[in-house]
Amino acid sequence: MSDNKMDLKNNKIGRGRGSRHSLAMPVEKAKDFKGTLKRLMGYLISRKISIIIVILLAVFSTIFTIVAPKIMGKATTKIFEGFINIKNGIPNATIDFNYISKILLILGAIYIISSLFNFIMQYMMASIVQKIVFDMRKDISNKLEKLPLKFYDSHKHGEILSRVTNDVDNISNTLQQSAIGLITSIITISGIILMMLLISPIMTLITLITLPLCIIITKKVAKKSQKYFKSQQKLIGKLNGHIEEMYTGHKIVKSYGYEEKSISKFQKINNELYEVGWKAQFISGIIMPLMNLVNNLGYVFVCIVGSLLMIRNSLKIGDIQAFLQYSRRFSRPIIQTANIANIIQSAIASAERVFEILDEEEEKEISDDTGNIINTNKLKGAVKFNNVCFGYNKENILINEMNINVKSGQTVAIVGPTGAGKTTLVNLLMHFYDLNSGNITIDGVDISHLKRGSLRSMFGMVLQDTWLFKGTIRENIAYGRKNATEEEIIVAAKTAHADHFIRTLPNGYDTILNEEASNISGGQKQLLTIARAIIADPAILILDEATSSVDTRTEIHIQKAMDSLMKGRTSFVIAHRLSTIKDADLILVMSNGDIIEMGNHEQLLKMNGFYAELYNSQFIGNNFCIT
Repeated sequence: MSDNKMDLKNNKIGRGRGSRHSLAMPVEKAKDFKGTLKRLMGYLISRKISIIIVILLAVFSTIFTIVAPKIMGKATTKIFEGFINIKNGIPNATIDFNYISKILLILGAIYIISSLFNFIMQYMMASIVQKIVFDMRKDISNKLEKLPLKFYDSHKHGEILSRVTNDVDNISNTLQQSAIGLITSIITISGIILMMLLISPIMTLITLITLPLCIIITKKVAKKSQKYFKSQQKLIGKLNGHIEEMYTGHKIVKSYGYEEKSISKFQKINNELYEVGWKAQFISGIIMPLMNLVNNLGYVFVCIVGSLLMIRNSLKIGDIQAFLQYSRRFSRPIIQTANIANIIQSAIASAERVFEILDEEEEKEISDDTGNIINTNKLKGAVKFNNVCFGYNKENILINEMNINVKSGQTVAIVGPTGAGKTTLVNLLMHFYDLNSGNITIDGVDISHLKRGSLRSMFGMVLQDTWLFKGTIRENIAYGRKNATEEEIIVAAKTAHADHFIRTLPNGYDTILNEEASNISGGQKQLLTIARAIIADPAILILDEATSSVDTRTEIHIQKAMDSLMKGRTSFVIAHRLSTIKDADLILVMSNGDIIEMGNHEQLLKMNGFYAELYNSQFIGNNFCIT
């Protein structure tokens, strides 16, 4: 799939290919533009002292720049007057170069000071923006840690990553590029209007006539482009979600020949993004030509009126030159403000998506006082489900009136067809979801009265789908318990029969696993997760066919190690094969969220029900498998 992956990678930025298609989804407007903008400004207000300093620097820098044309006009007037006097033959008439030199020195000092202020302002603003983005990323990270499992079940990982990376980067770039520009533009507009009024109120009035037209154009175009920017950010998230999904499952895509469908779906989303993107950019790009047209018309009228005033000796030529510079400069900050308005549209769309994550409902947590009363280290692991009812939504209840009584130290096997509710039962036990009704207790303590972190510290998990992070093998094993010693890590690895293969690696326990741990085999990854569970020394174990990825010989060793680990501990085993079922103290047979049979192996066989049918099927076919 290398060619396909390269094609996806080259098109990830969202450029459409081929012919244009109509939008497949309706464009959206921001739900709350003003509210989102106000909330985004809250991050700036948190740095208000630094912001005030930046504004003062911007004011001084801009003021120096604004007064420069007026001072330069004095030099122009002096040169013009001297030239006219010489031409008219006035005795001893000369051009006062000393006066002009002083003006030039003053102008040089003004521009140097203005540049210095501007440099300090840019430096401080860069620091402020990075701190704001740092705070925002920290808020998102803290929020993601507090969100319930159902949030991740209902959102694609790539779409979440797009909000955390693309949208936050867009906000960062906008603040960095636009905040100073907006401040200086406002100050420049105000200062230029003041200077123009001092020179000629009549010409100022002519210039200001263009301002309402510019504001109307900006407002109308920005309003229309906003909905396209909103859809653009949404489609970027959708595109990244699809790419992440295809990259993660590229082997499955290749195996089932899904390449063409995958690329077709990519092209469909990409074309939608292209359509929305070019419309957003085209509409926002109309602003500058329209603004230039309006300002150029105003500039022509100013030149005509200025010439008439000079002929009547109402104005000096230097003042006219200065006014023309102000008039030309007057359009720049307005155009810049208009462009910033468009950039802000995109930033608000991104901010709204980020705030949607920050506004997600968090896992409900009990107060510190209540949580500190109960010491989970003293709980042994006797588990009871009392009339438990649960559904992922209220309309569709999956588990009805479930009652289970598991004594401390018992091994419970959970069997049943796919979708029976086996994994859901374990998720409820670990309080990943809140119950609709009923309660679950451990040693008589309702788990809803325990802090989620304290509750989950009681569990050790070995799942069929292994998870290891980028880091050394030593760090991955020690992940099961803080401050684990070197000796404890090695003992856990030996118990899991992982020590031998670890020592055959070039760097032994210091071998660094990559992000997907693809530099070791699937069976070796499973051995490390078992070692991680062993070192955690939990009160309750959750095993999801922990030996499914190892060979038969290793499975025998692992099973012995697991039997030793499970002694004295309550264990919940999501079982797929007979070897993990027969010796269980209690077997729960589930179907459609209900426990239809319960008992040990012999008792269930005597019932001659669903379990017995599954068990006896091994003698009919070649393999026994409970999925």
